[in-house]
Amino acid sequence: MSLIDLLTGNTGNQVAEKAENKFGISRNQILALLAVAAPLIISYLRNKSQDTKEAEALNNALDKDHDGSILDDVSQAESREAEGGSIINHIFGNDKQTVENQLSLTSGISIDKIGPILAMLAPVIMGYIGKEKQQNNVGAGGLGDLLGGILGNASNQAQTQQSNPLNDILGSVLGDSGSQSSGNPLNDILGSVLGGNNSQEKKQGGGGLGDILGGFFGK
Repeated sequence: MSLIDLLTGNTGNQVAEKAENKFGISRNQILALLAVAAPLIISYLRNKSQDTKEAEALNNALDKDHDGSILDDVSQAESREAEGGSIINHIFGNDKQTVENQLSLTSGISIDKIGPILAMLAPVIMGYIGKEKQQNNVGAGGLGDLLGGILGNASNQAQTQQSNPLNDILGSVLGDSGSQSSGNPLNDILGSVLGGNNSQEKKQGGGGLGDILGGFFGK
């Protein structure tokens, strides 16, 4: 299952429904936040995994606590919110407040609700990574490549699936800032995460989502 399939399928919609009911935010806003935050979280984890100790710690955490069962029981997302908060604190570190401010500005969700929603999302993303790790029989040394592959596959899927529902959701929530240049907001986000010349050209053009969050993507 690809990252985009995770976000647009039952799991993503169930997480969005729970957050909608709990925080009183429109489902489209939440799905837009998930579409931005999920690759950002994975990008930060990929960067951390370049350090041997961080890779070992992540590998141990995935083996111990994130076997992917949460993908079939999304009620865990709410019950594990405190754990998710700790995960987010570790992933973003000193960048956490700034990242949350930017996500709030991008999604239109108030800053006091960004953190709790990210805390619900974090165990789901970790469960997804843990399941991919098991299926690909990856150890600590291969986590960087695994995470990079997840992002790369999502970017390719965003390019080839113009009818992806997340593009319409992102476009409606983000408005002009998310649709300039490429006309494909999700691909713009993923391109910014992955870096490269295409992303840089969009950033230099100004006004795109890659420009808004460019300081954080590519971590």
